Amino acid sequence: MTTLADFTASTLAGDEQPLAAYAGQVVLVVNTASQCGFTPQLAGLQELHQTYADRGFTVLGFPCNQFGGQEPGSAEEIGAFCQRNYGVDFPMFAKVDVNGKAAHPLFRWLTHERPGRLGRKIRWNFTKFLVDRDGTVLARYGSTTSPASIAPRIEAALAEHRLD
Repeated sequence: MTTLADFTASTLAGDEQPLAAYAGQVVLVVNTASQCGFTPQLAGLQELHQTYADRGFTVLGFPCNQFGGQEPGSAEEIGAFCQRNYGVDFPMFAKVDVNGKAAHPLFRWLTHERPGRLGRKIRWNFTKFLVDRDGTVLARYGSTTSPASIAPRIEAALAEHRLD
């Protein structure tokens, strides 16, 4: 069975990061963009990260430029923007495609596990996938779903398998 731990991704600094580093944690994977109407969700994502990090939760941000060219910046620009404007300190990765032949394998897996309205495609920026401590995709949330509204599901996932 494939899990989150089976994938790697490049960080904004260009280093390959095995996602196995997040094994045992509840993770929210989000495709982000700096020039999107949903960009203010970065503040809510950061709040979730801060609230639950000590309980084994993290947000993983994956910038994507596939929707309206709303993430045109370099890795350095993306990181600086997210930190300066929203205080983001959760892990941010290098820009990826989330749809099409060049889609990052992580997003091909996520959309296979939890198809949406467009089947295995992502409709827009700030689509969110909640992954449990075992690396299994629990839920998919669309762009209009606020990070705060996901908090009860995060709390339930954290309670399911406590770290001892």
